[in-house]
Amino acid sequence: MALYFIGDLQGCHEPLQRLLQRIDFSTSRDTLYLLGDLVNRGPDSLAVLRTVARLGDSAQSLLGNHDLHLLTVGYGLRKQHKGDTLDSILQAPDREALLDWVRHRHMALLVKGWLMVHAGVLPQWTTARALALAAEVEQALRGAQAVEFLSSMYGNTPQSWDDSLTGHDRLRVIVNALTRLRFCTPQGVMEFSAKGSADATPLGHLPWFDVPGRLTADTPIAFGHWSTVGLDAPEGKPVMRQNTLALDTGCVWGNCLTAAKLSEAPGSEPGAFELFSVGCEAMQKHGRH
Repeated sequence: MALYFIGDLQGCHEPLQRLLQRIDFSTSRDTLYLLGDLVNRGPDSLAVLRTVARLGDSAQSLLGNHDLHLLTVGYGLRKQHKGDTLDSILQAPDREALLDWVRHRHMALLVKGWLMVHAGVLPQWTTARALALAAEVEQALRGAQAVEFLSSMYGNTPQSWDDSLTGHDRLRVIVNALTRLRFCTPQGVMEFSAKGSADATPLGHLPWFDVPGRLTADTPIAFGHWSTVGLDAPEGKPVMRQNTLALDTGCVWGNCLTAAKLSEAPGSEPGAFELFSVGCEAMQKHGRH
């Protein structure tokens, strides 16, 4: 049995098929953990959703910011943005079943000692705390008041965590950290305007994984969302940085789609992994980079 983490798909169905062939994926033997942003910007979000859903328990998915955006558009709460490629889902005969499947995905997972999130975690959260807070959002999404929750989900405030937060403010901070976070202050105040590389840090801020004293520092974390970090390595191959592994390697922008296979070899180091990547030539041909 092999376990794989795969970075952001964003509608790149054909590269996903090639990657599954390369790792010789078997639904009876292996498990995929998809780190969020299954849909949008790429050419075939509908096929991605249908394929992953058909894999059943052999594919576990996190929710990313683009997946949440699909839900808000699908439930009539927001309009599509320029560059969105969600029409195939929204016009599909099985759209309601697909939207329901998406809103039942995870916000965070812990597997074999690895914490998985789409974007990041705040420095004052332990691993157990991050999972518990993720479960609060999952409960809101899966419940009868899901549309009400989604209607109040967006916004940049509050900018930091406080245990006394309640209601929509509490859930909004959790969602923002888990699906949007890149930079924050050492005290965990989030910043959402900067989207460049980790080296282009806004004054007074740090990449979330570089914050000194981060309470998840002893837990290996796999995340997506930040393609410039995932590619910020020799030959564009992700490496561990502050005990984190960034696996969004920019497939939708014409780069590659990457899977990390957890090592279960006797004597292997905790958190050891092997990388597999496929290129995304089709996106390059269409100028989407």
